Amino acid sequence: MTVIPGRQGSAELSELPDPSAPTRGELLVEPLLLGVCGTDREILAGDHGEAPEGAERLVLGHELLARVRAGGEGSSFEPGELVAAVVRRPDPVPCACCARGEWDMCRNGLYTERGIKGRDGYGAELVLLEEDFAVPIPGELGELGVLTEPASVLAKAWDQIERIRGRACSGGDRALVTGAGPIGLLAALIGAQRGHEVHVLDLATEGLKPELVAELGAEYHAGDIDSLSKELQADVVVECTGVAELVAGAMTDTAPGAVVCLTGVGPSRALRTDVGALNNEVVLENDVIFGSVNANLRHFEHAVEALRSADAAWLGRLITRRVPLEHWTDALDNGGEDIKVVVDFGQ
Repeated sequence: MTVIPGRQGSAELSELPDPSAPTRGELLVEPLLLGVCGTDREILAGDHGEAPEGAERLVLGHELLARVRAGGEGSSFEPGELVAAVVRRPDPVPCACCARGEWDMCRNGLYTERGIKGRDGYGAELVLLEEDFAVPIPGELGELGVLTEPASVLAKAWDQIERIRGRACSGGDRALVTGAGPIGLLAALIGAQRGHEVHVLDLATEGLKPELVAELGAEYHAGDIDSLSKELQADVVVECTGVAELVAGAMTDTAPGAVVCLTGVGPSRALRTDVGALNNEVVLENDVIFGSVNANLRHFEHAVEALRSADAAWLGRLITRRVPLEHWTDALDNGGEDIKVVVDFGQ
Protein backbone atom coordinates (compact mmCIF):
# COMPACT_ATOMS: atom_id res chain seq x y z
CA MET A 1 0.00 0.00 0.00
CA THR A 2 2.12 2.92 -1.22
CA VAL A 3 1.76 6.61 -1.94
CA ILE A 4 4.02 9.47 -3.00
CA PRO A 5 3.64 11.96 -0.12
CA GLY A 6 2.45 15.33 -1.30
CA ARG A 7 1.07 13.99 -4.57
CA GLN A 8 -2.68 13.45 -4.66
CA GLY A 9 -3.78 10.44 -6.72
CA SER A 10 -0.47 8.58 -6.36
CA ALA A 11 -1.80 5.65 -4.29
CA GLU A 12 -1.11 2.20 -5.69
CA LEU A 13 -0.54 -1.41 -4.73
CA SER A 14 3.20 -1.75 -5.39
CA GLU A 15 5.39 -4.82 -5.83
CA LEU A 16 8.32 -4.58 -3.40
CA PRO A 17 11.19 -6.98 -2.62
CA ASP A 18 10.58 -9.41 0.23
CA PRO A 19 12.07 -8.26 3.54
CA SER A 20 15.35 -9.80 4.60
CA ALA A 21 15.43 -12.45 7.31
CA PRO A 22 15.02 -10.91 10.78
CA THR A 23 18.21 -10.24 12.69
CA ARG A 24 18.57 -9.98 16.47
CA GLY A 25 15.95 -7.56 17.77
CA GLU A 26 13.67 -7.94 14.72
CA LEU A 27 10.51 -9.85 13.90
CA LEU A 28 9.21 -10.87 10.50
CA VAL A 29 5.44 -10.51 10.72
CA GLU A 30 2.46 -11.17 8.45
CA PRO A 31 -0.18 -8.44 8.72
CA LEU A 32 -3.70 -9.76 9.25
CA LEU A 33 -5.70 -6.56 9.61
CA LEU A 34 -4.74 -2.93 9.18
CA GLY A 35 -6.97 -0.15 10.43
CA VAL A 36 -7.27 3.12 8.53
CA CYS A 37 -7.94 6.57 9.92
CA GLY A 38 -8.03 10.26 9.09
CA THR A 39 -4.23 10.48 9.02
CA ASP A 40 -4.14 7.95 6.17
CA ARG A 41 -6.76 9.97 4.29
CA GLU A 42 -4.69 13.12 4.71
CA ILE A 43 -1.62 11.37 3.30
CA LEU A 44 -3.57 10.10 0.28
CA ALA A 45 -4.89 13.61 -0.30
CA GLY A 46 -1.32 14.91 -0.45
CA ASP A 47 -1.68 16.97 2.72
CA HIS A 48 0.62 15.00 4.98
CA GLY A 49 3.29 12.28 5.08
CA GLU A 50 6.99 11.89 4.46
CA ALA A 51 8.76 9.06 2.61
CA PRO A 52 11.89 7.41 4.06
CA GLU A 53 15.13 9.21 3.27
CA GLY A 54 16.15 8.53 -0.32
CA ALA A 55 12.79 7.00 -1.30
CA GLU A 56 9.98 8.44 -3.39
CA ARG A 57 7.18 6.24 -2.06
CA LEU A 58 5.92 5.65 1.47
CA VAL A 59 4.39 2.33 2.51
CA LEU A 60 1.21 3.39 4.27
CA GLY A 61 -0.43 1.91 7.36
CA HIS A 62 0.10 2.23 11.13
CA GLU A 63 -2.82 0.45 12.87
CA LEU A 64 -1.40 -3.08 12.72
CA LEU A 65 -2.51 -6.50 13.83
CA ALA A 66 -0.03 -9.15 12.64
CA ARG A 67 1.11 -12.71 13.22
CA VAL A 68 4.76 -13.43 13.93
CA ARG A 69 6.33 -15.57 11.21
CA ALA A 70 9.87 -15.61 12.62
CA GLY A 71 12.04 -13.85 15.15
CA GLY A 72 15.72 -13.01 15.09
CA GLU A 73 18.28 -14.76 17.26
CA GLY A 74 17.25 -14.76 20.91
CA SER A 75 13.73 -13.47 20.22
CA SER A 76 11.20 -13.64 23.05
CA PHE A 77 8.36 -13.99 20.51
CA GLU A 78 7.21 -17.31 19.12
CA PRO A 79 5.98 -17.91 15.57
CA GLY A 80 2.20 -17.63 15.46
CA GLU A 81 1.94 -15.02 18.22
CA LEU A 82 -0.26 -11.99 17.54
CA VAL A 83 1.25 -8.53 17.82
CA ALA A 84 0.29 -4.91 17.40
CA ALA A 85 2.97 -2.30 16.76
CA VAL A 86 4.00 1.06 18.17
CA VAL A 87 3.94 3.80 15.53
CA ARG A 88 6.49 6.39 16.62
CA ARG A 89 10.26 5.92 16.93
CA PRO A 90 12.44 8.21 19.06
CA ASP A 91 14.67 10.74 17.37
CA PRO A 92 18.36 9.92 16.90
CA VAL A 93 19.64 12.83 18.99
CA PRO A 94 17.63 12.14 21.28
CA CYS A 95 15.66 14.83 23.10
CA ALA A 96 15.12 14.53 26.86
CA CYS A 97 11.70 12.91 26.43
CA CYS A 98 12.76 10.39 23.76
CA ALA A 99 15.76 9.40 25.90
CA ARG A 100 13.34 8.35 28.65
CA GLY A 101 11.04 6.33 26.38
CA GLU A 102 8.45 9.13 26.22
CA TRP A 103 8.85 9.59 22.46
CA ASP A 104 5.20 10.56 22.12
CA MET A 105 6.25 13.80 23.85
CA CYS A 106 9.24 14.45 21.54
CA ARG A 107 10.47 18.04 21.90
CA ASN A 108 12.57 18.56 18.78
CA GLY A 109 10.37 16.96 16.11
CA LEU A 110 13.07 14.58 14.83
CA TYR A 111 11.04 11.47 15.57
CA THR A 112 9.89 9.16 12.78
CA GLU A 113 6.59 7.26 12.46
CA ARG A 114 5.88 4.01 10.65
CA GLY A 115 3.59 4.69 7.72
CA ILE A 116 3.47 8.43 8.36
CA LYS A 117 6.80 10.25 8.74
CA GLY A 118 10.13 9.03 7.43
CA ARG A 119 9.58 5.25 7.85
CA ASP A 120 7.62 2.73 5.82
CA GLY A 121 4.45 1.50 7.44
CA TYR A 122 2.83 -1.86 7.94
CA GLY A 123 0.68 -2.03 4.80
CA ALA A 124 2.47 -4.94 3.13
CA GLU A 125 2.16 -8.72 3.02
CA LEU A 126 5.40 -9.12 5.01
CA VAL A 127 6.90 -6.57 7.38
CA LEU A 128 10.03 -6.34 9.51
CA LEU A 129 9.14 -5.02 12.96
CA GLU A 130 11.57 -4.00 15.66
CA GLU A 131 10.95 -6.30 18.63
CA ASP A 132 11.18 -3.45 21.15
CA PHE A 133 8.18 -1.86 19.43
CA ALA A 134 6.05 -5.01 19.14
CA VAL A 135 3.07 -5.29 21.51
CA PRO A 136 1.88 -8.83 22.40
CA ILE A 137 -1.83 -9.37 21.78
CA PRO A 138 -3.53 -12.06 23.90
CA GLY A 139 -5.03 -14.88 21.87
CA GLU A 140 -8.47 -14.30 23.37
CA LEU A 141 -8.50 -10.76 21.98
CA GLY A 142 -7.80 -12.09 18.48
CA GLU A 143 -8.74 -9.82 15.58
CA LEU A 144 -9.96 -7.14 17.95
CA GLY A 145 -6.29 -6.42 18.57
CA VAL A 146 -6.43 -4.22 15.46
CA LEU A 147 -8.02 -1.61 17.75
CA THR A 148 -4.88 -1.43 19.91
CA GLU A 149 -3.28 1.56 18.18
CA PRO A 150 -6.34 3.85 18.28
CA ALA A 151 -7.06 2.69 21.84
CA SER A 152 -3.49 3.62 22.81
CA VAL A 153 -4.17 7.24 21.87
CA LEU A 154 -7.03 7.32 24.39
CA ALA A 155 -5.11 5.36 27.00
CA LYS A 156 -2.53 8.15 26.87
CA ALA A 157 -5.19 10.86 26.95
CA TRP A 158 -6.87 9.39 30.05
CA ASP A 159 -3.49 8.82 31.70
CA GLN A 160 -2.64 12.50 31.26
CA ILE A 161 -6.12 13.58 32.39
CA GLU A 162 -5.83 11.64 35.62
CA ARG A 163 -2.32 12.92 36.29
CA ILE A 164 -3.55 16.49 35.93
CA ARG A 165 -6.66 15.89 38.02
CA GLY A 166 -4.42 14.57 40.78
CA ARG A 167 -3.02 18.08 41.28
CA ALA A 168 -5.89 19.08 43.56
CA CYS A 169 -9.31 18.05 44.90
CA SER A 170 -10.72 17.16 41.50
CA GLY A 171 -14.18 16.29 42.81
CA GLY A 172 -16.74 15.27 40.19
CA ASP A 173 -16.49 12.54 37.57
CA ARG A 174 -18.82 13.75 34.82
CA ALA A 175 -17.11 13.34 31.45
CA LEU A 176 -18.13 14.66 28.05
CA VAL A 177 -16.73 13.09 24.86
CA THR A 178 -17.28 15.01 21.64
CA GLY A 179 -17.48 12.76 18.60
CA ALA A 180 -18.62 9.14 18.29
CA GLY A 181 -16.15 7.87 15.72
CA PRO A 182 -13.66 5.19 16.75
CA ILE A 183 -11.60 7.61 18.83
CA GLY A 184 -14.65 9.04 20.60
CA LEU A 185 -16.17 5.63 21.30
CA LEU A 186 -12.88 4.30 22.66
CA ALA A 187 -12.57 7.45 24.79
CA ALA A 188 -16.05 6.74 26.16
CA LEU A 189 -15.17 3.08 26.77
CA ILE A 190 -12.05 3.88 28.79
CA GLY A 191 -13.83 6.67 30.66
CA ALA A 192 -16.62 4.28 31.65
CA GLN A 193 -14.08 1.64 32.67
CA ARG A 194 -12.49 4.23 34.97
CA GLY A 195 -15.76 4.95 36.71
CA HIS A 196 -16.81 8.20 35.07
CA GLU A 197 -20.35 9.28 34.24
CA VAL A 198 -19.89 9.48 30.49
CA HIS A 199 -21.81 11.62 27.99
CA VAL A 200 -21.14 11.50 24.23
CA LEU A 201 -22.06 14.18 21.69
CA ASP A 202 -22.31 13.44 17.95
CA LEU A 203 -24.38 14.35 14.90
CA ALA A 204 -26.16 11.02 14.37
CA THR A 205 -29.65 10.84 15.84
CA GLU A 206 -30.15 7.10 15.36
CA GLY A 207 -28.30 3.96 14.35
CA LEU A 208 -25.18 2.24 15.60
CA LYS A 209 -23.46 5.11 17.40
CA PRO A 210 -26.26 5.84 19.90
CA GLU A 211 -26.65 2.09 20.46
CA LEU A 212 -22.97 1.60 21.23
CA VAL A 213 -22.93 4.53 23.64
CA ALA A 214 -26.02 3.22 25.46
CA GLU A 215 -24.45 -0.23 25.78
CA LEU A 216 -21.58 1.36 27.70
CA GLY A 217 -24.06 2.73 30.21
CA ALA A 218 -23.30 6.22 28.91
CA GLU A 219 -25.70 8.88 27.66
CA TYR A 220 -25.82 9.95 24.02
CA HIS A 221 -26.59 13.51 22.88
CA ALA A 222 -27.20 14.96 19.42
CA GLY A 223 -27.73 18.62 20.31
CA ASP A 224 -25.36 21.57 20.05
CA ILE A 225 -22.19 21.82 22.10
CA ASP A 226 -22.98 25.15 23.76
CA SER A 227 -26.31 24.06 25.23
CA LEU A 228 -24.95 20.70 26.31
CA SER A 229 -21.87 22.21 27.98
CA LYS A 230 -24.03 24.59 29.99
CA GLU A 231 -26.31 21.73 31.02
CA LEU A 232 -23.62 19.21 31.96
CA GLN A 233 -20.88 21.38 33.47
CA ALA A 234 -18.48 18.52 32.77
CA ASP A 235 -15.48 17.82 34.98
CA VAL A 236 -13.59 16.20 32.11
CA VAL A 237 -13.95 16.83 28.37
CA VAL A 238 -12.27 14.69 25.71
CA GLU A 239 -12.62 16.44 22.33
CA CYS A 240 -12.17 13.90 19.51
CA THR A 241 -13.19 15.71 16.32
CA GLY A 242 -10.95 18.72 15.72
CA VAL A 243 -14.04 20.60 14.51
CA ALA A 244 -13.50 24.25 15.41
CA GLU A 245 -16.96 24.84 16.89
CA LEU A 246 -16.69 21.77 19.09
CA VAL A 247 -13.18 22.66 20.22
CA ALA A 248 -14.34 26.13 21.27
CA GLY A 249 -17.48 24.79 22.92
CA ALA A 250 -15.58 22.08 24.77
CA MET A 251 -13.45 24.66 26.56
CA THR A 252 -16.32 26.74 27.95
CA ASP A 253 -19.02 26.20 30.56
CA THR A 254 -17.18 23.39 32.31
CA ALA A 255 -17.15 22.66 36.03
CA PRO A 256 -14.58 24.47 38.20
CA GLY A 257 -11.23 22.72 38.02
CA ALA A 258 -12.18 20.96 34.78
CA VAL A 259 -9.66 19.24 32.52
CA VAL A 260 -10.16 19.49 28.76
CA CYS A 261 -8.15 17.15 26.53
CA LEU A 262 -7.99 17.94 22.80
CA THR A 263 -7.23 14.86 20.67
CA GLY A 264 -8.68 15.80 17.27
CA VAL A 265 -6.99 17.60 14.38
CA GLY A 266 -9.14 19.38 11.82
CA PRO A 267 -9.02 22.02 9.10
CA SER A 268 -8.18 25.57 10.06
CA ARG A 269 -11.25 27.75 10.51
CA ALA A 270 -11.75 31.23 11.94
CA LEU A 271 -14.36 31.67 14.67
CA ARG A 272 -15.62 34.69 16.55
CA THR A 273 -14.68 33.77 20.12
CA ASP A 274 -14.48 35.98 23.20
CA VAL A 275 -10.93 35.05 24.17
CA GLY A 276 -11.03 37.33 27.19
CA ALA A 277 -14.07 35.55 28.61
CA LEU A 278 -12.46 32.16 27.94
CA ASN A 279 -9.27 33.29 29.65
CA ASN A 280 -11.20 34.49 32.68
CA GLU A 281 -13.07 31.19 32.99
CA VAL A 282 -9.91 29.10 32.72
CA VAL A 283 -7.97 31.25 35.18
CA LEU A 284 -10.68 31.86 37.77
CA GLU A 285 -11.81 28.23 37.82
CA ASN A 286 -8.35 26.61 37.72
CA ASP A 287 -9.19 24.79 34.49
CA VAL A 288 -6.63 22.97 32.38
CA ILE A 289 -6.71 22.65 28.57
CA PHE A 290 -4.12 20.46 26.89
CA GLY A 291 -3.46 18.57 23.68
CA SER A 292 -2.58 14.90 23.36
CA VAL A 293 -1.31 12.92 20.38
CA ASN A 294 0.35 9.57 19.71
CA ALA A 295 1.35 7.07 22.42
CA ASN A 296 4.36 5.25 23.80
CA LEU A 297 4.82 1.59 24.71
CA ARG A 298 3.22 1.99 28.14
CA HIS A 299 0.04 3.34 26.58
CA PHE A 300 -0.11 0.48 24.08
CA GLU A 301 0.07 -1.97 26.97
CA HIS A 302 -2.70 -0.08 28.80
CA ALA A 303 -4.76 -0.16 25.61
CA VAL A 304 -4.47 -3.94 25.41
CA GLU A 305 -5.73 -4.23 28.98
CA ALA A 306 -8.64 -1.89 28.26
CA LEU A 307 -9.63 -3.95 25.23
CA ARG A 308 -9.32 -7.22 27.18
CA SER A 309 -11.63 -5.80 29.85
CA ALA A 310 -14.24 -4.67 27.32
CA ASP A 311 -17.14 -6.68 25.96
CA ALA A 312 -15.84 -8.44 22.85
CA ALA A 313 -19.17 -8.21 21.05
CA TRP A 314 -19.23 -4.43 21.64
CA LEU A 315 -15.70 -4.04 20.30
CA GLY A 316 -16.53 -6.16 17.28
CA ARG A 317 -19.32 -3.81 16.30
CA LEU A 318 -16.80 -0.95 15.98
CA ILE A 319 -15.36 -2.67 12.90
CA THR A 320 -18.03 -1.83 10.37
CA ARG A 321 -16.27 -2.67 7.08
CA ARG A 322 -13.48 -4.93 5.80
CA VAL A 323 -11.73 -4.30 2.49
CA PRO A 324 -9.38 -6.77 0.73
CA LEU A 325 -5.79 -5.72 0.09
CA GLU A 326 -6.22 -5.47 -3.68
CA HIS A 327 -8.88 -2.79 -3.16
CA TRP A 328 -7.21 -1.08 -0.23
CA THR A 329 -7.94 2.47 -1.37
CA ASP A 330 -11.66 1.73 -0.96
CA ALA A 331 -11.01 1.57 2.77
CA LEU A 332 -10.17 5.27 2.71
CA ASP A 333 -13.64 6.21 1.42
CA ASN A 334 -15.26 7.57 4.54
CA GLY A 335 -18.77 6.10 4.38
CA GLY A 336 -21.39 7.88 6.46
CA GLU A 337 -22.23 4.76 8.48
CA ASP A 338 -18.66 3.60 9.02
CA ILE A 339 -16.92 3.61 12.36
CA LYS A 340 -13.69 1.64 11.91
CA VAL A 341 -12.71 0.30 8.47
CA VAL A 342 -9.90 -2.25 8.14
CA VAL A 343 -7.89 -3.72 5.30
CA ASP A 344 -8.19 -7.50 5.58
CA PHE A 345 -5.07 -9.29 4.27
CA GLY A 346 -6.87 -12.64 4.41
CA GLN A 347 -9.71 -11.78 2.01
